[in-house]
Amino acid sequence: MKAVIALGANVGNPKENLDLAIALLKEATDFQEVSSYYSTAPVGGPDQPDYLNAVCIVESDLPAIDLLSLLHGIEKILRRERTERWGPRTIDLDLIQYGSLLSSSEELQLPHPRAHERRFVLEPWLEIEPAAILLTHGKIAQLLEQLPQ
Repeated sequence: MKAVIALGANVGNPKENLDLAIALLKEATDFQEVSSYYSTAPVGGPDQPDYLNAVCIVESDLPAIDLLSLLHGIEKILRRERTERWGPRTIDLDLIQYGSLLSSSEELQLPHPRAHERRFVLEPWLEIEPAAILLTHGKIAQLLEQLPQ
């Protein structure tokens, strides 16, 4: 099943952290494509450095909750600490969409509940999949047009 994964980092060496996360995803999944890296200002949270963001597409046969666990495992390997909501981090891996799965459980919300509001997700995703559709919100190209600069 096709998974859309957003990556972000702003602590340590963000480019190296994204490169390492992608390398680990390539080992664990049928890796398809990755966007360019985008430098973006943080959204919400405390004062912190800008982020480096990307989106990748992988194929996986794992159940969605197991794919999410894999992403959390990669975050742990790269020393992600969950101390503050929307705080700085060495790496952040978000499962944005997984096939046509819809989930509103506490452990896993699909599609990601704020993806439609986040330029740092939609822009890189559009780069690698121009016709992409966010299941609950529509074409990502149109969603991007509606976002403030």
